[in-house]
Amino acid sequence: MTRVAGRNVVISWIAAVLCIGVVGALIWFSMPIVPVVASFVGDVLRSTLR
Repeated sequence: MTRVAGRNVVISWIAAVLCIGVVGALIWFSMPIVPVVASFVGDVLRSTLR
């Protein structure tokens, strides 16, 4: 990380860990929709290639 005057390294690390946690939670909660999206994309591709 870049050193900026007035910024605390500990606080920036805590914020980074929290952000990674939020992104990880969003990915975890979106996992059940993956098979539905794959099925939808497959159906669309099959219908356009006929």
